[in-house]
Amino acid sequence: MKIELVKFGDILVSRPAGREAFLVMSSHLKDVDKKESTVIDFAGIKVLTPSWADEVITKLAENYPIKVENTSNPSVRETLKTLSQYSGLKVS
Repeated sequence: MKIELVKFGDILVSRPAGREAFLVMSSHLKDVDKKESTVIDFAGIKVLTPSWADEVITKLAENYPIKVENTSNPSVRETLKTLSQYSGLKVS
């Protein structure tokens, strides 16, 4: 399954907005095999904060193998690095 984060906006900030996005995503993922990789596409994202990403990406990674693409944006790279350091997020 591929998740294009830009569908949730190009500036992804705040925990409440992240929680809402995660709820939308989880309703679409309920029938996805937990062994199937979930690709998170960051194309078009201008700003990604650790609080938003923790509510979405960390929770997705708890249930699915996560792969990421289009992570050249410095905001995205630093947020993924922060989540890796503080929440143990593992992505490929």
